[in-house]
Amino acid sequence: MATNTYVELDKVTISGTSTSVVTFVTIPSTYTDLVIVGNLGSETTNAFPYLQFNGDTNSNYSFTQLYGNGSSPYSSRVPNTTQLFNSDCSVKQGAINSNVIYQIMNYSNTTTFKTSLARQNTVGAADYNGVLAAVGLWRNTAAINTVAVKLTRGGTAYNFSNGSTFSLYGIRAEGISPAPKATGGAIYSDSTYYYHVFGATGTFTPTQSITADILVIAGGGQGGGGNGGGGGAGGLRYFASQSLTSVGYTCTIGSGGSGGLTNAAGGNGGNSQFGSLTLSTGGGGGGGYSAGAATSGGSGGGGGTAGNTTAGAASPSGQGNAGGSGHVTDNLSGGGGGSGAAGGVGTTTTSGAGGNGTSTYSSWGFATGVGQNVAGAYYIAGGGSGGGDAASGNAIVGAAGYGGGGIGGSESTNASTGVANTGSGGGGEGGGGAGANGGSGVIIVRYAKV
Repeated sequence: MATNTYVELDKVTISGTSTSVVTFVTIPSTYTDLVIVGNLGSETTNAFPYLQFNGDTNSNYSFTQLYGNGSSPYSSRVPNTTQLFNSDCSVKQGAINSNVIYQIMNYSNTTTFKTSLARQNTVGAADYNGVLAAVGLWRNTAAINTVAVKLTRGGTAYNFSNGSTFSLYGIRAEGISPAPKATGGAIYSDSTYYYHVFGATGTFTPTQSITADILVIAGGGQGGGGNGGGGGAGGLRYFASQSLTSVGYTCTIGSGGSGGLTNAAGGNGGNSQFGSLTLSTGGGGGGGYSAGAATSGGSGGGGGTAGNTTAGAASPSGQGNAGGSGHVTDNLSGGGGGSGAAGGVGTTTTSGAGGNGTSTYSSWGFATGVGQNVAGAYYIAGGGSGGGDAASGNAIVGAAGYGGGGIGGSESTNASTGVANTGSGGGGEGGGGAGANGGSGVIIVRYAKV
């Protein structure tokens, strides 16, 4: 069964400058109800507190109330008025001994009128002492984002006494998640965060100002052709605590590397970018057998064979790791670099393993399913392993990098592609033909639920 938790959103204490109105603005829409607790005094005369929503001063309010002072209980109804709860129970002049609690229910919905409850008591005032309970209606379907507490009597505004306090609380139902604060992508959540996953180019649009963490992964490189090197993983960048406003942010997702030909180097992966943040660079293509050296990228492609053994570098630095070099005399190429480790080198018997991706963002993977679960940790952006056939005997193909890297091919098996939306590199081909394509990139935006 869900329990309610009060979260203090704002508190105002009247001190120094006199005022007849306290306004709570830019109220977030992620709670079920609002509660305002006031401990009040009136500076110059007994007066009456009331509420207005979103600056509405038209006759869109009505309320019904019960009032008692120990001897004369009665009820009344006030229709079509310009405020809620302005009658029958006053705020005492001077002393801070009047208390009021307002509960504003289902305040952020946009389909129904808004209902509020009020409870108030005053002792020792010159008039209108007692206790009051009331229910009010604001005939408007707009979400409430501003609440003003005002003090008047007979149409004249009066100031609250110094020392009066007003606390605004949001009520959150534990076990019931607040609504997401943005649109765009596929939305997932855990107990703490919402995650928006973009597997294709789209737009992330906050519905309010938020602070978000952003993970941007470019497309993985294609493996090299004909005993080629593994493709490097797409560059990975993490942007922590980004302040985002209610505008649309373009999420550009890089495609996996492709287009390489038989015996040639693989194509680089496409770049990914969130808004105007620094882009993540596509992974480098693996080197080919007889044409085309491995290329650099977010992570570098693995070196090929037959004069193309040099691996690609991680360039620009900081987004991944270099590929591994291919073997000089045997047709066993190097593995592509991963976001967590460099690609393995080719030997006389084994092609280079793909560099493992990173498990730093494992909790993101558990929430969204993005990446590869290895022994209870999620990895992302792994390198593809090299392919080849050993001149001295049967080749052993190195393992693909954790996180979605493709496996290199041999004379009897074809290379496999990098897993889509992991930014992983494709496997290098083993006997002939083009290398396997890299996996497309991904962007994940994470922000707290409250």
